[in-house]
Amino acid sequence: MTPQVGAAATPPDQLNNEQPATKSTHGWVAPGFERVAEAFEQNFTTREEVGAAFAATLDGRPVVDLWGGVADSSTGRPWRMDTVQLIFSGTKGLTALCIAILLDRGRLALEQPVSAYWPEFAAEGKEAITVSEIVSHRGRLPGMRTPLSEDDLLDPPRMAALLAAQAPETDPRAAFLYHSLTYGWLCDQLIRRVDGRSVGRFLAEEVVEPLGLELWIGLPEGLEQRVAVLQYAHDWGQTAWFQADPFPGDDLWASILLNPPFMLKEPMLWNLPAWHAAEIAAGNAIGTARSIARLYGALACGGAIDGVRLLSAETLALACTPLVSGTHPFIGEPMSFGVGFALQTADGKFGPADIAFGHGGGGGSIHGAWTHERVGFSYAMNELRDDPAGDGRPQALLDALHTCVVGK
Repeated sequence: MTPQVGAAATPPDQLNNEQPATKSTHGWVAPGFERVAEAFEQNFTTREEVGAAFAATLDGRPVVDLWGGVADSSTGRPWRMDTVQLIFSGTKGLTALCIAILLDRGRLALEQPVSAYWPEFAAEGKEAITVSEIVSHRGRLPGMRTPLSEDDLLDPPRMAALLAAQAPETDPRAAFLYHSLTYGWLCDQLIRRVDGRSVGRFLAEEVVEPLGLELWIGLPEGLEQRVAVLQYAHDWGQTAWFQADPFPGDDLWASILLNPPFMLKEPMLWNLPAWHAAEIAAGNAIGTARSIARLYGALACGGAIDGVRLLSAETLALACTPLVSGTHPFIGEPMSFGVGFALQTADGKFGPADIAFGHGGGGGSIHGAWTHERVGFSYAMNELRDDPAGDGRPQALLDALHTCVVGK
């Protein structure tokens, strides 16, 4: 069913008053989307949600904008309409969009070697590695071989220089292996080489400002008090992704996630202001679910929304065409990637839709577009979970959203 909604990107009469959507959460849903509000409420009453927001668009119009809980468990600070949240690898979808825009403008070409734009990258036998391989996690540079400090991760030019000097992995598992952080430094440097701007500035000027979003890779000074504080679930560390050393003696795994162990340390590094202010193009975007849903709403509508075109429909279709599919050689999870965008797989990470793209983030967030349904969505939360059976919080929301959209 198609709800009747107004033309405004954010219905001010409902948002400014912060009317409860149900009993204890806030925001609004368009007529016909009440099930989503109920699922959001149930996340708090039955799934022990701490603080979260969920937003969705249909045909470019907002239909869901919900928030609730606490943004900081230590102080009780509530999650408000303007609370912003770090989305971990959801950032990769934003970086992917920046790459796609440059493809659309003819500034990059997928089959060109990276060294055509970044000559230093040719070192140590990497002269034939293509842009296509880099953006789809096939560049054989999934981790860092130089011992690193935490501060090194906040310095994109240094990390790019180290990667340019590093030899590609010869381990067969690296032929298609998720580049948890190196994806961001590689793509950021490509953007800098062909455009001159960093990924954070490019996103701000080419996407955020035209669409009127609250979304950053590199949080501006003065916004720190709006950021929700991340926390680990009581049973954090169940999956190999977030264990101290799940594959003892495997130096490839150690180079990816344990150099340094950026997801394991207490206090959590990702809550530090310096980590918010840095531009970590694979992992530290901060924004509202409302803004991210609007961005993906534009992509769900072929690359344009409210008269603003981000890129051509043809290039967007190319960016969402599978370049590689398979399973993670360590974890066994299904993976499929286009130009940086994660694509729908058999595990239904993007909900019930058959055709979907976007990117999830560590701990449970998920952001993306349903192509056939013309839906954009974003779920962001501050309690990180890694249940091997899956995270019921986003799944319940996406199931309810899909039911409301298709009318089943």
